[in-house]
Amino acid sequence: MQIGTVAARSGLPPKTIRYYESIGLIRSAGRAANGYRAYDETDLGTRRFIQRARSLGFTVEDVTALLALWRDRRSSAEVKELVLERIAQIERKLLELASLRRALFDLAEHCQGNERPECPIIDELAGHETNSGRPSPAKRPTPGAVTVSPAGTRHHA
Repeated sequence: MQIGTVAARSGLPPKTIRYYESIGLIRSAGRAANGYRAYDETDLGTRRFIQRARSLGFTVEDVTALLALWRDRRSSAEVKELVLERIAQIERKLLELASLRRALFDLAEHCQGNERPECPIIDELAGHETNSGRPSPAKRPTPGAVTVSPAGTRHHA
């Protein structure tokens, strides 16, 4: 198979396949008599494995470890450990995103959204106090402000 066929069947673009070969994640394909890369079913399976792992958010380093575990048929405990660490990373990112979402909702609640030049969102981004002399909204709690729970439920303070 040529690289275009492997790319189409694995879901990895040819450029990505070449990159993974250049960094040693996967062995470089042999060359056919015509000089083109020649891939077999094993190569295709490896590239599908990589595409699936990357689509689940595993880093190239994680994929290297997963490939070694897959090839060597090591203990599934090691595989599970990698997956649980990935889940923990996702959970941390979800908490960060929920916090960011709450901060942005707070900023939006304090902006009049009219034709006047005063804007607490711009003030916050610039690190200034609002034009009223008060700290910008993201730096102080506001009675009656709308907050958003991690589940996306809006609450009034």
